[in-house]
Amino acid sequence: MATEDADGTWSVRELDLDRPDDDTYRDLAADLRSRVTGEVEFDEYARVLYATDGSIYRAEPAGVVYPTDVADVRAAVEVATSHGVPVLPRGTGSSLAGQAVGPGCVVVDVSRHMTDVLEVRPEDKRVRVQPGVVQDDLDDALSEYGLKFAPDPASSNRATIGGGIGNNSTGAHSVRYGITDAYTESVTAVLADGSVVEAREVVVDSPEWDDIVSKDDREAEIYRTVREVVTEHADEIAARYPDLKRRVSGYNLDRVVYENDDGDRVMNLAKLFVGAEGTLGVVVEAELSLVTVPEETALALYCFDDLEAAMAAVPVALEYDVSAVELMDDDLFRLAADSDGYAEYVEPIPDRAAAALMLEYDSELHDDFAAAIERTTDRFVEAGEAFAVVEAYTDADQAALWKLRKAAIPLLMSMDGDPKPYPFIEDATVPPDELAEYVGKFEAVLDDHDTSASYFAHAGSGTLHIRPILNLKTESGVAAMHSISEDVTDLVLDHHGSFSGEHGDGMARTEFNPKMYGEDLWHAFKRVKTAFDPEWWLHPGNVVYRDGPEDPGPDTDRGVGADMRDHLRYGPDYQSLEPQTTLDFESEGGFSHLVELCNGCGTCRQTDQDVMCPTYRASREEVQTTRGRANLLRAAISGDLPEEERHSERFQAEVLDLCIGCKGCKSDCPTGVDMAKLKAELTHQHHQEAGVGLRERLFANIDTVSRLGSALAPLSNWATELPGARRLMQTLLGIAPERDLPPFRRETLQDWMRARGGSTVSRADAARRVLLFPDTYTNYSYPAAGKAAVETLEAAGCHVAVPDDTAPSGRAAFSTGLLDRARERARANTDALADRIADGWDVVFVEPSDAVMVQDEYRDLLDGPAVERLADGAYGVMEYLDTYRLDEDLPVADRSHGAAGAVSYHGHCNQKGVNADHHAVGVMRRVGYAVDPLDTTCCGMAGSFGYHDEHYDLSQTIGGLLFEKVADSDADRVVAPGGSCRSQLGDRPDADDVPPHPIEVVAERL
Repeated sequence: MATEDADGTWSVRELDLDRPDDDTYRDLAADLRSRVTGEVEFDEYARVLYATDGSIYRAEPAGVVYPTDVADVRAAVEVATSHGVPVLPRGTGSSLAGQAVGPGCVVVDVSRHMTDVLEVRPEDKRVRVQPGVVQDDLDDALSEYGLKFAPDPASSNRATIGGGIGNNSTGAHSVRYGITDAYTESVTAVLADGSVVEAREVVVDSPEWDDIVSKDDREAEIYRTVREVVTEHADEIAARYPDLKRRVSGYNLDRVVYENDDGDRVMNLAKLFVGAEGTLGVVVEAELSLVTVPEETALALYCFDDLEAAMAAVPVALEYDVSAVELMDDDLFRLAADSDGYAEYVEPIPDRAAAALMLEYDSELHDDFAAAIERTTDRFVEAGEAFAVVEAYTDADQAALWKLRKAAIPLLMSMDGDPKPYPFIEDATVPPDELAEYVGKFEAVLDDHDTSASYFAHAGSGTLHIRPILNLKTESGVAAMHSISEDVTDLVLDHHGSFSGEHGDGMARTEFNPKMYGEDLWHAFKRVKTAFDPEWWLHPGNVVYRDGPEDPGPDTDRGVGADMRDHLRYGPDYQSLEPQTTLDFESEGGFSHLVELCNGCGTCRQTDQDVMCPTYRASREEVQTTRGRANLLRAAISGDLPEEERHSERFQAEVLDLCIGCKGCKSDCPTGVDMAKLKAELTHQHHQEAGVGLRERLFANIDTVSRLGSALAPLSNWATELPGARRLMQTLLGIAPERDLPPFRRETLQDWMRARGGSTVSRADAARRVLLFPDTYTNYSYPAAGKAAVETLEAAGCHVAVPDDTAPSGRAAFSTGLLDRARERARANTDALADRIADGWDVVFVEPSDAVMVQDEYRDLLDGPAVERLADGAYGVMEYLDTYRLDEDLPVADRSHGAAGAVSYHGHCNQKGVNADHHAVGVMRRVGYAVDPLDTTCCGMAGSFGYHDEHYDLSQTIGGLLFEKVADSDADRVVAPGGSCRSQLGDRPDADDVPPHPIEVVAERL
């Protein structure tokens, strides 16, 4: 059943929320549901969805609670602990050390409802927030005041503030600003007994202090214990905590007591909650301090012939008032160059670069960027330390370099095969002036274990993300991981460093905290944990663990021991099925490998950039992310769910049906998880098991319907407006009565072309020969775009023909999972067109989804040189004009910017998926338009999807995201190449008509 929540997000949920085989969990779920206002999910799908994060670990929780407020969090903690079940707070779940998963825990997911910015005090540079606020959303809310939250993790477009507090997050600008604990002024947190504490600065021995510690409650015990621990271990704290800009492990005993701006000695327990990974309490509110946003920045990327030379240059770079010093290596450059979504960003970097340092300069530190960069360049290049520099001054050029840098982790995880550059020691941090020596010794450790690694990240702070390449599906790979960790912790201690400078302890590093901090501080950590959480209910086994029953805490095995080799997502016992498939998955390494490419980074949870993932943006449900779908699919092929589950009606309806096949994940997911392809294959298999419905057959054969509708037009158009017609279509076919069906035109594009006698440009005089493919929508419903394409191509000197021996492209059949039908059509078109391409013709498409079908999906349906020739010779019409610069030959009188007015451009998601969307913008600009390319996701129609009655609300919600972008644009009108997109845009409340195709506005300039 489709519902729309109060906050406007759309959802469809009918789940078996209890576990019928376990009385404890069934009763726990029932009690939670009776106390908590938010949703409570304890079914097997919820457990799979929350068993992983962005790390190498997997541990199934008991279930998930989505609290709406502080009262819900208190109730969840109280009910869970009363049932003897531990509690784990979670934000986005992008954590890299395993701190967002916990076996048998009740997960408290604050990212769905607790997402408000509560108060902004710009005069104080302070903000109060709930923990589920995404950092980029917070910065957007602060932008009108010229402020931002300083820590900036690469995952800021989906990472929550609560997760950042739990992890003590930082980012590329820690050189300039430091890390989260420096900006967390106070927090409100729920303790394990359900009580609420407000952690803030309290002057030691003040009346307020005396009042707190005089009470006989948990808060008083915490204050007394923390003071005793800090006092008793002052010398050890000074000796053991490294002097670094970034140290993100253990508890912050070195930061909890300090002298404030008034000169008073204060204790601020908020500093302990930061980095505690939810082991001390559940943060439900925080007050943060802010920094001003520099008005301008510039980047300089210095290229080096080897890694150690780049490391040696880091201390030099820090002499020049830079706000970031980031490292990238040649592994990252190679992977980016080979990827669909990032190749353009690596183009400026010389092939010879083995490593590069990216330096940022901001206007608060520099008046003249060019002069500042020249000073650095003189030192680096002329001294022979670097051989090239790439300078970036515009926002677009800088954004491209930052996008490349921020994609490093998932790009590295896209490596082919089972050996991967896994995160387990990637946050080791040493003083910057020791980096070169440290890297040399690190290389020796890797050589000893017969492996290599990739290097990137925050060199200016001494933090290198170093990922050894191992196969954790083997015993030897797991053993090597542990041995490397032992060696690297020794190396870090030798260099006065920290084992974690960014991503915390979690399952990966908690084991090594006794070694890093020594026996005295290790026992101090356990005293602090017990003061906050006497029974160790909160995320036990992370940051600290119990060595045995003699330790403080409960007389159980909860939180006893820690071994980084436990709970691996892909361990030696992992197995997966490789099903027989209709589509070709060879280029992805097989069906299972494509599924396993999802590393959990959560990029698909971003809400305001790129295409991926439109259904999550509308529903805000984890199951509707690419990650969620991949997790459930992996569970089904690896035995965590029954093998037959992927063919169940529930899996089809809840996991696959709401994937709209936009292909955004093909380009936006940095590891390239192509969920549209996986969905097509699985839907096809389901049809083989369960048969094909009438509606699916109808839309898969929409060309036949359209041909008949065109022949009967205009009667066919009037028929849908007869009384009761829409209700009948809803009842028989499940078509939403609110939707207007595309109109049919009596004169098709093919008819028009024949009536005019063919092309006005002779083959002998033509610069190029074009076969304009008569796609179903253009031919029968919207021939105006096809006519504009013919006229424009002819004006550019092309001889144009519209063939009459082609089949439909097969896009509709492919999208509905009728792969045999799609293959028949692919073969028919290959037979009809491939030889003509060999004879010098190009095949051009008006409809983007049909173009991409031929360019991309045909290769998955067929093999051989003929289909490769057709795929290589196929173009979208705007892509064709731009590729060969044919628009430069058009007779346009005034090409000056804006001479033709301003248009906003909504690109097609399928073309974005194959990086062919940008061409329209270039062409329209060159013929005189001012173009505003909208950063939009799918329009929500997705071919036939938006016509489905059960999908109408979701389609409209996704469409609303597009409508907002159109409304915010200053352009005179909107253009869009996709027929579905134009239909959706034509249905928006303030629309006068269906907007034009870009080729139509180009034709207007002739």
